[in-house]
Amino acid sequence: MPDTSDTAGCGAPDPAHTAAPARRVFVDPQGPVMVEGPIEIALEDGTVVRSDRFMVAVCTCRRSRTYPWCDTSHRRRARAVPPPEDRNP
Repeated sequence: MPDTSDTAGCGAPDPAHTAAPARRVFVDPQGPVMVEGPIEIALEDGTVVRSDRFMVAVCTCRRSRTYPWCDTSHRRRARAVPPPEDRNP
């Protein structure tokens, strides 16, 4: 299990952990990852994009036309089978 303490085994606080408060991330299994902003994202091609919003939706399905930001394109996918609570016995 990874070490989650601020001292990381060396006895001194890690400056990376004390310089700024931790960002809170909310994971929705059927939607985007919500991150308290502002944030910067380093993309695969090396470019860095930034959002100064207080809450940022980051696309995880890659359907977004505004990737890496979510534009709710994941909602357009139709379910093949209705969820269990909607099925008639």
